[in-house]
Amino acid sequence: MGAAGKGMSVVKSGARRLLRRAGFDIVRSINNRGGVDDFIPFEATMRAARAAGLPIGDYIDEVMSGTPGATQSTIDELRALGVFAARPETVLEIGPGSGRYLEKTLRECSPGRYEVYETAAPWADYLVDTFGVVAQPVAGFTLAPTPDNSIDLVHAHKVFNTVTFLGASRYFFEMARVTRPGGRIVFDVMTETCLDPASVHAWATKGGAGHDSYPAAMPRQTCVDLFASLGCSLEASFLAPMGIASTEVLVFGKGSERGFGHQ
Repeated sequence: MGAAGKGMSVVKSGARRLLRRAGFDIVRSINNRGGVDDFIPFEATMRAARAAGLPIGDYIDEVMSGTPGATQSTIDELRALGVFAARPETVLEIGPGSGRYLEKTLRECSPGRYEVYETAAPWADYLVDTFGVVAQPVAGFTLAPTPDNSIDLVHAHKVFNTVTFLGASRYFFEMARVTRPGGRIVFDVMTETCLDPASVHAWATKGGAGHDSYPAAMPRQTCVDLFASLGCSLEASFLAPMGIASTEVLVFGKGSERGFGHQ
């Protein structure tokens, strides 16, 4: 290992020790809705990021997830696909957490309204205070406070591989409902594309210790067919890093017949 690698290893080790002193380790726990919550406490994580000398989003990517640059690479792919070129005026994000995708999305476009549905109140408050977004009340798998056909871009990242099949499906119906004709829906799921034998072996031997509901798989064709029935066509897809393997990002257009990616 070179000097740079040793330095990062020391940073990671120190940051993890700081989190443990705060009474927190990087764990997952089953929630009461049958999914899996990532417990990332606000204060401890902020302190650890400062100790590591990293912005909060980079800290989560590099130290907590072990996937440096993962968030930016997804944003870069979406930019290349023209998702931000439409200059969405209204954006909705499900489960933004620390806001690492939110912040980079705001850099790509300047929506007049950005709604978030975030279950962790400290993070939701932080996002409102830092970025001026609108935090909608969360109750089950619904986007009820958001009107029909009102959002230009609906997106979620690293969310639907942590909830059950039915939980994700209920959100899918809601996402299609709130997206305006001509708008886009972007999210990632762990499809069969991500589950080659080597990846399954990695998850089975290294991931989800004690929490076998994570990650949750979702058939790709089920997503494509469901959204097609809701007037949304698959325009593109690509793989993004997730922990020890990958997740598939799907881009749908509502009422759009022109695709710009592979199906």
